[in-house]
Amino acid sequence: MLKPHPAILRDLVKQYEELRAQNPERSSSETRRRAEDLSYTLCVSTGTRTVEAALAFAAEQLEADLAELACAPGAPAPLRLAT
Repeated sequence: MLKPHPAILRDLVKQYEELRAQNPERSSSETRRRAEDLSYTLCVSTGTRTVEAALAFAAEQLEADLAELACAPGAPAPLRLAT
């Protein structure tokens, strides 16, 4: 399986979490569609079938990538997923 680039994976998770944090009662059809698109893209990018599995995979991958870069100057801050 291809491994998604960490920056792209991080951005997908960030966008998904931001949409999820919005009030669902006030979300527009466009917002709901964007959340569906992000869910699909996360699943395809991670080779999973559910958003929950995609987010878990993303967290593992991003943590592993950060561990590899721990000694590198300018390493990105760890991603914290909402639970």
